[in-house]
Amino acid sequence: MANYEAKAEVTGSVWKIVTAVGQKLEPGDTIMIIESMKMEIPVIAEDGGTIREFRIGEGKSVAEGQVVAILEV
Repeated sequence: MANYEAKAEVTGSVWKIVTAVGQKLEPGDTIMIIESMKMEIPVIAEDGGTIREFRIGEGKSVAEGQVVAILEV
């Protein structure tokens, strides 16, 4: 199976992870929410798949373009 890297679109901090490892997602589902400049920005699964791992945890800083989760598609 192929892997898909979900990346942060903004610099900020991970406010909340709304999925779990092993969870199946449809395209467009929210993986986690990043807080940046008092705004909540969702990280969206562009392809459907299963969460294989998270590369960052809640409350941690994240940079724009950083891989935050790996999905198996």
